[in-house]
Amino acid sequence: MLLHLDTTDTRPLHEQVAAAIRRAVAEGECRAGERLPSARDISAALDINVNTVLRGLRELRDEGLLEFRRGRGITVAEGAAAPRSSLQIKVRELVAEASRLGYSRTDLIDMIQGLS
Repeated sequence: MLLHLDTTDTRPLHEQVAAAIRRAVAEGECRAGERLPSARDISAALDINVNTVLRGLRELRDEGLLEFRRGRGITVAEGAAAPRSSLQIKVRELVAEASRLGYSRTDLIDMIQGLS
């Protein structure tokens, strides 16, 4: 699992760690039941404090995306890959709604880019 943090991102580092892991799970890089690297290994790879990584991991545990098990480490929870498919459904619905209202995909992309 390769995680990358954006140094220009203004979000706190623990949120960036959580988002990167969420994406890795959603993209299928990490599958249900798969063991993640230790918080210490992740912190070393990202060159950030281990407590920052742990805070992001605990956030994902509280969301039900990860499971912490003594002696077995941190694993991806069963059924954790669903976020991408649900996001794709919402994107399709958004595109359909925009089309219904007379907006093109280009208009929609411009709107989304205007948000960031």
